[in-house]
Amino acid sequence: MAVRIDEVHRFMEESLAAVGAPLMEAKAQADLLIHADLVGHFSHGLNRLELYINDMKNGICKPAARPVILKESAATVWVDGAHALGATVGNFCMDLAIKKAKESGVGWVSAKGCNHFGMAGYWALKAEREGLIGMAFTNSAPIMTPTRSKNSANGTNPIAMAAPAGDGDSLVVDMATTAAAMGKVEIQMRKGEKIPEGWALGPDAKLTTDAELAFKSGRLMPLGGFEETSGYKGYGLSVMVEQFCSDLSGSNPSHKVSGWSYTQTQPPNMGQCFVAIDPERFAPGFQGLREKSKGLPGSLQKSGAS
Repeated sequence: MAVRIDEVHRFMEESLAAVGAPLMEAKAQADLLIHADLVGHFSHGLNRLELYINDMKNGICKPAARPVILKESAATVWVDGAHALGATVGNFCMDLAIKKAKESGVGWVSAKGCNHFGMAGYWALKAEREGLIGMAFTNSAPIMTPTRSKNSANGTNPIAMAAPAGDGDSLVVDMATTAAAMGKVEIQMRKGEKIPEGWALGPDAKLTTDAELAFKSGRLMPLGGFEETSGYKGYGLSVMVEQFCSDLSGSNPSHKVSGWSYTQTQPPNMGQCFVAIDPERFAPGFQGLREKSKGLPGSLQKSGAS
């Protein structure tokens, strides 16, 4: 059955408003979710609505809260997200990063007191649309099994970067530091299908292709898999994101973020990081180089890479 995009957006907006989200915040959150679905990140679109609704109903997310600036310099800002909706914090922080980048060349914003902020690439693209290079990072609940461990400790800790690529196109990198995002496992579970081998471990710390078992176990493999296949690199990237998001903001580290579930009882107090860079402050001719960069995505497609 096909459903119009505007109808899905309306449904999400009204659902969020029904549990206390002010209209502007509900619209911003719906914009975030619908974007993920439109670009094929179904794990972070309508699929995530239930999580946000339950977080608001359980008092974990404060839908009417507003982020607060705690410390500020010419290029940096430290923010308390006040447990507001992910889109509320994301828009507030990336707007600050963009402003700082236009004034000082670089804007770096770290925030504590955060909830799930959806698709990381959405926030990087917000800066890219201003002619800037954007980056976004977040830590998350402990669902990565680090190299040489049998138990989860780190989050999926995604990395996103977006840069202009000419003719209105964008170069975007948006990836979890695990073999797959937990939302991808959840999608497979809902469809009753298996997950690829190498995504996750079961409760016995052995590889599983059972999506439901993987979801309940919460033991995703790091990007790269086992140590022999360079899984320590994914683990290392996860640790880097932890530095940016938790250590700089004073939020909970991943291993103290409340567990991945739809029935949480404590605010996760995640940390997030938003960066904007003005390329014109560096080597000259960035506008021309953007045209040349268009060949990079095309060459990857022609070579059969995805």
